[in-house]
Amino acid sequence: MTAQPPLILASASPRRRDLLLQIGIVPDRILPPDVDETPKVGETPEALVLRLAEAKARAVAVDYPEAVILAADTVVACGRRILPKAEDEATAKSCLGLLSGRRHRVYGGICVIAPGLATPRVRRVVTAVTFKRLSELETRIYLASGEWRGKAGGYAIQGLAGRFVVQLNGSYGNVVGLSLPETANLLSAAGIRHPLEG
Repeated sequence: MTAQPPLILASASPRRRDLLLQIGIVPDRILPPDVDETPKVGETPEALVLRLAEAKARAVAVDYPEAVILAADTVVACGRRILPKAEDEATAKSCLGLLSGRRHRVYGGICVIAPGLATPRVRRVVTAVTFKRLSELETRIYLASGEWRGKAGGYAIQGLAGRFVVQLNGSYGNVVGLSLPETANLLSAAGIRHPLEG
């Protein structure tokens, strides 16, 4: 059996590492890239998430040409409005206010760069999520939990905010941080096998 190339996860997110482990894929290294994630003027959520996923992969690939690089990005949007990653309570509260009682979309961008691939392979995944109308008490308790910190759109669906979701159409993994079917397919094409391939 041909040896697999080393796999580098270009992400600081422990959630993405955990999702990969769920399907039996263990990165050889985890190297968070330094990429400016500021949207360009007029940039759509769809374009932003793909640009950032590829930029993250390229930032790591330049120093590791022999490895398979996996990078991803997640963007939460209400219509065309891109919600920020919440780094302070005021931002998280603003995001929750926008999401309360409404449907929004979570865009996932996935990029794989590998020695055997002529060009980067990118995929976009979109999940529609509908929140219940949040009471002031629910918002206050969630903000006090601190779960929102560093999360796109100010919430983590895999935690307490799971009880806010009344409808989800698409990939749950995408909302957490990485859609597994698309990721497994991209990695398989790059020579990274997972247990279900035998």
